[in-house]
Amino acid sequence: MKRTLIQNAVIVNEGRKVLGSVVIENEKIAEILVGEEKATAPCDEVIDASGCYLLPGAIDEHVHFRDPGLTHKADITTESHAAAAGGVTSIMDMPNTNPQTTTLEALEEKFTLLGEKSAVNYSCYFGATNNNYTQFAQLDKHRVCGVKLFMGSSTGNMLVDRMASLRNIFGGTDLLIAAHCEDQGIIKENTDKYKKEYGDDVPLALHPLLRSEEACYRSSELAVQLARETNARLHIMHISTAKELSLFSNVPLAQKRITAEACVSHLLFTEEDYQTLGARIKCNPAIKTAQDRKALQEAVNSGLIDAIATDHAPHLLSEKEGGALKAMSGMPMIQFSLVSMLELADKGVFTIEKVVEKMAHAPAQMYEIPNRGFIRKGYQADLVLVRPGSEWTVTTDCILSKCKWSPLEGHTFDWKVEKTFVNGHLLYNNGEIDETYRGQELFFER
Repeated sequence: MKRTLIQNAVIVNEGRKVLGSVVIENEKIAEILVGEEKATAPCDEVIDASGCYLLPGAIDEHVHFRDPGLTHKADITTESHAAAAGGVTSIMDMPNTNPQTTTLEALEEKFTLLGEKSAVNYSCYFGATNNNYTQFAQLDKHRVCGVKLFMGSSTGNMLVDRMASLRNIFGGTDLLIAAHCEDQGIIKENTDKYKKEYGDDVPLALHPLLRSEEACYRSSELAVQLARETNARLHIMHISTAKELSLFSNVPLAQKRITAEACVSHLLFTEEDYQTLGARIKCNPAIKTAQDRKALQEAVNSGLIDAIATDHAPHLLSEKEGGALKAMSGMPMIQFSLVSMLELADKGVFTIEKVVEKMAHAPAQMYEIPNRGFIRKGYQADLVLVRPGSEWTVTTDCILSKCKWSPLEGHTFDWKVEKTFVNGHLLYNNGEIDETYRGQELFFER
């Protein structure tokens, strides 16, 4: 029974920072030692973490690993390696692949692929369509993280746009409904208007006007209304506007049936960044104003936003060419999500405790994942060691995503992920990945 001691770290967990050590025994956290406390038995390996912070591994409940069918731009192996290098120890994959994960057969195939290829822990969503809600009753609520509902058309075009279908979806499952909310009618009106002025491809800077604040708000408002009518468990993904925040409450997470997610990209960028980064930051819903970004950052602190995820969505750079209507939407963010949020903590936007809460604790609580997301005795040893004051610059040669680009190229970080442990296994170690390791399927205690 191998015992590993991670000693002299600043442990960040459950709203506190404390100098201490953690003992890993096989897959689990066996001891949490505060200050000078000593391990109760000898350890086979000792890691001196002086100067580092020890955090629970991030749980990213919103990723697109593009597998199966879109593996020219990403696959489960490459993107799970990028996750590990970013301190992300568990992921939940989206259904807009080829084939789409909208049948029970495709769902089984996705689980098989994830089991064969994912280096980190994993689950996946079942995709809702206008007419597959009759299959919801056959989903295993302990295996499937949730039902993904596109109330706005995005990559893969899985739009659900019939009110009768929406009512059947919201009334047809106890699973968490993860919704992409943008009103397609408003987007079409905006698109038609700007196409008359600019032709078939509208300038990229107008992307936030095509997929506008009103398009986001109107769709999110409808989702909240339907969830309240049916008492559904609703999670609205990638909130991008200040206006949408009025739809949520900041009561304790355990009391919520309706929750909200902010994505790293909407917390980092504003519409002004289109001038320098162009289509590299084009995503759906669009990056919006500086005022929206500030409101989202404040909502993370107030509790209106419950979780921070990435919407990690790689494309080839050749697919990102063109304007607002031709360049594909989505960007790879998972490898740099945690360090980006720690950088915002350095700037006083959040505390490091808040980053841990929104990227590890809250996803575990929202999705009812037992024994993960916290540094607690007996929990799975999903852990990340990060070092502050360790300057490095994002370059193409350090990017592990298959697409080999990032909107953060050229950016210098002061925080560095040094080691990532998944189920007690040292998966990522200062630039090296153990390519033989496979993560575990997540279990949901519902």
